[in-house]
Amino acid sequence: MLRSLTDFIADIAGGRREASFAENDYRLAAAALLVHVVTIDGVIGAEEMAKLRRLIAARFSLDEDDAKTLLEAAIARDAEAVDLYTFTSVLNRALDEAGRLRIVEMMFEVGYADGGLTEFEDNLVWRAAELLNVSSRDRVEIRKRVRDGFEDGGTD
Repeated sequence: MLRSLTDFIADIAGGRREASFAENDYRLAAAALLVHVVTIDGVIGAEEMAKLRRLIAARFSLDEDDAKTLLEAAIARDAEAVDLYTFTSVLNRALDEAGRLRIVEMMFEVGYADGGLTEFEDNLVWRAAELLNVSSRDRVEIRKRVRDGFEDGGTD
């Protein structure tokens, strides 16, 4: 079943391509966390996948092909991962506090992309934020800012 879910996500993301991002690349770790947010509630919406593709391209300054490649690699890494630490440890080594805050913000942006944040998505971001050493206060402020942005017409 996991393989079929991975294949389904890959089809939505634009087909399979050979990954060219190293396992210790912080962009791969971040994208895998974002994929996990999209899949955690079991409902993979086109809005979420589109937001995920745009976010990856914009935040990591990638062209469309490289963004698709990163997304494919992230889908595969997420399917293989047994815990969030797999990704957060890479991010903690590579990013400063501002970068880690931005990852939490991106997770909320993807979570809200389908119109609302589910309990599963919120819990996942909370757990990841803890592992990223992002304070509860910062996480709550980021969630409110992202939610308000979507209520005011969306962020893109």
